[in-house]
Amino acid sequence: MEKTLTLSLVMLFLTLHLGLPEVLGRTEDPHADVNVKKRPPHASEAKSGRCSYTFIVPQQKLKGALCVSTAQETNRSEAASLRVELARQLEHLETLRAQLEREGSQAMEVRALRTESNSLNTRITQLYAQLLHEVIDKKDQVLEQKRVESLLLNATTQALQVSSNFRELEKKYGALTSMITSQNQFIARLEKQCQCRNTTLASPASATSNDVQRDQSVPPSQEDKLIGKATVPTITTASTPTDHPFISFPITKTPGPWRDCQHAMDSGETISGIYLLRPQGANRLLQAWCDQTSAQGGWTVIQRRQDGSVNFFRTWEQYKQGFGNLDGEYWLGLEHLYWLTKQTHYKLRVALEDWQGRQVYAEYDSFYIEPESDWYRLRLGEYQGNAGDSLSWHNNKAFTTLDRDKDGFSGNCAHFQKGGWWYHMCAHSNLNGMWYRGGHYRSRYQDGVYWAEFHGGSYSLKRVAMMIKPA
Repeated sequence: MEKTLTLSLVMLFLTLHLGLPEVLGRTEDPHADVNVKKRPPHASEAKSGRCSYTFIVPQQKLKGALCVSTAQETNRSEAASLRVELARQLEHLETLRAQLEREGSQAMEVRALRTESNSLNTRITQLYAQLLHEVIDKKDQVLEQKRVESLLLNATTQALQVSSNFRELEKKYGALTSMITSQNQFIARLEKQCQCRNTTLASPASATSNDVQRDQSVPPSQEDKLIGKATVPTITTASTPTDHPFISFPITKTPGPWRDCQHAMDSGETISGIYLLRPQGANRLLQAWCDQTSAQGGWTVIQRRQDGSVNFFRTWEQYKQGFGNLDGEYWLGLEHLYWLTKQTHYKLRVALEDWQGRQVYAEYDSFYIEPESDWYRLRLGEYQGNAGDSLSWHNNKAFTTLDRDKDGFSGNCAHFQKGGWWYHMCAHSNLNGMWYRGGHYRSRYQDGVYWAEFHGGSYSLKRVAMMIKPA
């Protein structure tokens, strides 16, 4: 069928393009009818002597379009090219989609960065405002601190002025006491000249009693200077005593002086009382209370609190020389304590009593202090006892008073604790603080007479005593 159609198309092409007036066709089919008609010869044909024939081809019945095959081939090539173009467009579309996704993610990151930048700007603004507020507050605090420092400086100046006035009064008091002592000595000489036996026997006792109770800070009389006699603790009454102090002036077998209370006990002096001591290597005399009954005796009492009758909020010089009543509350003196503990190896005993009558103690197998050039630094040994160890925390610490701040605290511990002590930062024990009645006390600071391991820092003890003896 395809061959027949092709042949027909070729014949039709020849007829149209070669200008043949008629095209005659002969089929190979033997049954086909062929009619031959003679045409009148043209002039040209007459001249050439040729014959022309016309072939009549039977009409073919065509089914479908004549360009079926050609259109199909064309459609296939176009479809192939369209597929290639479609594939290329799809590939380009995928490339654009990937690029769009990348640009979309970048746009989201930029948006997120912009949001984060806005939040950071807001936070920076808040921080700047807060910093500005803190700077302003700090300036206000600095101004307030300067004002407080100015007030403290004024108060310190006033305290120093009061202390200076107090020293002047002490000098006047010392002069009066020296005058009275001279008069007593003159009266004693007159009584000896009268040879009144009874009066003569009573006079030494009076002189002894007067000398024992003499003020430690009073300048010695001319006669005392000649024999090298040192001063004894100052009598200072802060308030009316709450209890009557125990007063005893024992009559010793020998007048002394002794190296310490253990030496006096070894010499046969077994009664507790006031003894005259002269430490070895020191050209000084001092008086101290000897406890010859507690813990086998021989204890030299260096500090005692019992009724609040003596003010322990003192200056460096007063803690150095000593103050108080030898038969009551007193502080022996750091300089005396230095020369005492320099003689030999001493141990320390701290006796404590609360307001319920419970008595405890703390002992340290070694105790001495450094000289004033090292601020009377404390040196302690091992602890034993039942009161708890509240003093080892102060070991190797310098002594601090209101006018000599040698503690490790930014402020002055003596100012807050109301006494002189070997403060650290500030205290686990403060036996030279304020004496409060009843035990538990209310104060802005822990300034009572306390031993932290025994009732804590807010409990002021009733009786305390510090004493030493050779180990």
